[in-house]
Amino acid sequence: MKAMTLAAPGQPLEQAELPDPQPGPGQLQVRVSACGVCRTDLHVVDGDLTEAKLPIVPGHEIVGRVSALGDGVDGFELGQRVGIPWLGHTCGTCPYCKQGAENLCDAPGFTGYQIDGGYAELTVADADYCFALGEDGDDAALAPLLCAGLIGYRSLVMAGEDARRLGIYGFGAAAHIVTQVAAWQGREIYAFTSPGDRAAQDFARSMGAAWAGGSDESSPAELDAAIIFAPVGALVPAALRALRKGGVLVCGGIHMSDIPAFPYRDLWGERVIRSVANLTRQDAIDFLALAPRVPVRTEVVAYPLARANEALADLRSGRLTGAAVLIP
Repeated sequence: MKAMTLAAPGQPLEQAELPDPQPGPGQLQVRVSACGVCRTDLHVVDGDLTEAKLPIVPGHEIVGRVSALGDGVDGFELGQRVGIPWLGHTCGTCPYCKQGAENLCDAPGFTGYQIDGGYAELTVADADYCFALGEDGDDAALAPLLCAGLIGYRSLVMAGEDARRLGIYGFGAAAHIVTQVAAWQGREIYAFTSPGDRAAQDFARSMGAAWAGGSDESSPAELDAAIIFAPVGALVPAALRALRKGGVLVCGGIHMSDIPAFPYRDLWGERVIRSVANLTRQDAIDFLALAPRVPVRTEVVAYPLARANEALADLRSGRLTGAAVLIP
């Protein structure tokens, strides 16, 4: 099979011909139709995340068709369309798994990080961590739902159902999905982009934001909650200052630059800072059922698999509006 592989952090991905991966017991072999390019992939490639299996095939927003079944697999059939997300394996025995917090598992395996992912023509995944997608919708349009959508949804839940005025910092793949869900729920969304990025601000308003401006601007309204998707620690104090007393600030990324010092008065008033880590399978079940009800519409830019480095560069530079998707 053709694949794009990472040999060492900070290096461009390399085109490779690899043996077709074969499914073991409880696994599916999936022929990849589309794989989203997530900011987490960028953190893996750039070495911000340091526990990657190397060499690794990145990619964890995978849509494809079941092409082979391992022994003992029930509930899937050949040709069925499935999605494969970031969470690829959990131990099932640690205290977190037993408490229903498998996203915090002590011995997890993540797709495209410790488990070869979807920047390839074929991949293999544990059937218990795959999701049937049905036949509605385009493969490329569905791919960003498998991480940008899931993390955005989990972040929105963490913000609280009573948060009517919601700030979103960083308007990329996750933000454009969660904005649609939040607007459908009747919330008022305030989008904060890179200063002067008029295209992103127009995009945010087109997705349902009531207001959009630069992250250097003061919020026009006091916020009940805020979600930071941009990996920029300096946004934490800025977002805190926009929150009402008792407000919640959710950091939705897996990596962020250092948070600068800020005065205690910005946190005082029972404001809360919390992070979102990974996802649970229940998050996927809930969000994938909700998305068609909204309905969520993803904005995607498609790239051939061989142009994965170009897609990553466009994401790194902020040139993308919406989400990049690789097509093998």
